[in-house]
Amino acid sequence: MTSKTMEGGQAIIRCLENEGVEYIFGYSGGAAIPIFDALVTTQTKIKFVLVRHEQGAAHMADGYARATGKPAVVLVTSGPGATNTLTGIMTAHMDSIPMIVLTGQSVSWMLGKDAFQEADIFGITMPVVKHSYLVKHANDIPRIVREAFHIATTGRPGPVLIDIPKDVSAGPCTADLHAEMDLPGYKTDYPVDNETILSIAEALAKSQRPLILAGHGAMISGAGASLRALAEKAQIPVTTTLLGKGVFPETHPLALGMLGMHGTAYANKAVCECDLLLNIGSRFDDRIIGQPARFCKDARIIHIDIDAAEINKMIRPEIVCVADAKTAIDELIKHVPVLETKEWRRHLDGYKARYPLKFKRQGSLKMQHIIDEFYKMTGGHACVATDVGQHQMWAAQFYKNESRHNWLSSGGAGTMGFGLPACIGAAFGRPDDTHICFVGDGGFQMTFFELATAALHKLPIKIVVLNNHYLGMVRQWQQLFYDDRKSGVDLEGNPDFVKLAESFGIKGFNLRRPGDVKRIVKSALDYDDGPCLINCEVEKTDNVFPMVPAGAALEDMLVEPPSTKLEKPTGST
Repeated sequence: MTSKTMEGGQAIIRCLENEGVEYIFGYSGGAAIPIFDALVTTQTKIKFVLVRHEQGAAHMADGYARATGKPAVVLVTSGPGATNTLTGIMTAHMDSIPMIVLTGQSVSWMLGKDAFQEADIFGITMPVVKHSYLVKHANDIPRIVREAFHIATTGRPGPVLIDIPKDVSAGPCTADLHAEMDLPGYKTDYPVDNETILSIAEALAKSQRPLILAGHGAMISGAGASLRALAEKAQIPVTTTLLGKGVFPETHPLALGMLGMHGTAYANKAVCECDLLLNIGSRFDDRIIGQPARFCKDARIIHIDIDAAEINKMIRPEIVCVADAKTAIDELIKHVPVLETKEWRRHLDGYKARYPLKFKRQGSLKMQHIIDEFYKMTGGHACVATDVGQHQMWAAQFYKNESRHNWLSSGGAGTMGFGLPACIGAAFGRPDDTHICFVGDGGFQMTFFELATAALHKLPIKIVVLNNHYLGMVRQWQQLFYDDRKSGVDLEGNPDFVKLAESFGIKGFNLRRPGDVKRIVKSALDYDDGPCLINCEVEKTDNVFPMVPAGAALEDMLVEPPSTKLEKPTGST
């Protein structure tokens, strides 16, 4: 069956409708005009969100996808329009976020000839996408769009690029809009091996100090309820990665919070002292393992992951299971007995009492105080987006998460400028929920132009600028490891953020004293006429602890400021 003749751009919009797309985030331009025109001529119900920069579009789509669990769509033009999405594509790729990026391109017969606004976006993005397409014929559009969504959302999710020359998007398309996919060799069905599951159950049964490490893969697979059932049945403590926050309720008695460089002391000590580590959906990244040779050196390690490429990449586990996390857990529960872990849990509870997350409410205004107050007033049920830096780590520590899709943070890429547009994308996807954006003054200034997008659509977001006038995390490293020689971290010249917000028509609050935290946080949460911004003049030189210096082992964790000079770290910041 063939459809009636339509332009390629119209076919794209109809195919996006078939995939259930609600929003397209983007910025227009010449090479993409036929697609933008189709948003009008097709009379589609898809809503287009005009951003102020293409990077903002990619981060908004990312935030939408993280907050809803649904794939998101970006539409931009060729050349610089396409390359401006690169940071956002890399961010999504590092964190396995399903995203479709549609880029306009120069006409087919000018490809490779340095035409106006031509860029080889197919080649440029190849290392940071799950798959790419260059559409050469309009009749290929329905198949390619369907394949792109399938690839982006199955197996280990990720961004897919579709590059569309202008003559293709303007040309005639007569293909069936429900075309069949053609993906030979693309495998997403990984059946659970029963013998492997029995081996894991047997290893758990012999363990006296077991620990579950739950990562983003467990979150993506929707394994939260299954993970909780497994942990409660076997009475196994659970720690999570930064991106796994919320897959296991962080207020649960078995919860240890986040592990790693700025994880809780008790989570890191549990990793050091466990005799078995069951990793479900974490890629063992450098932020959580410290020194690979010393990581869980006395423990049996089991790794469940849907991506075989992550097996043996950083750590060599004793037992591996390449499978979907939820499917594997559901099968494992049938075979795992109730374990005798009372002494182990009591031991870890002792660490919780000895090394609690804490801060001083007296003196200068602390980021932790503000984040903690937002947590208390929302009961941990807001959708929280962060930027990257000290505030991100304190938010991870003090804003506990109870469910999936409520923690939006750039993990693998560590992308400054992510927080605000990601929060905006989440608010489009979940307009009836409370959305809080914790950003530092550095990262905020990288994408604050998207305040216009938030204001125009009257989005219910609370933008909390934790303003210490520094690039705080780098300053902390310079203080601890470089004799406090500050270089390139002083953000002298910051604008008045409240006046900046007001220039966009956004309500602004200034917060300077600890005694005003409760009142102003409540006022911001009660504000219901669009976005609002709180400029928080916090302590300039506060440091995040616990801390594991880069390249050091978890055993070398610092729980408080050191009394002696530290050696320069060998790992990345």
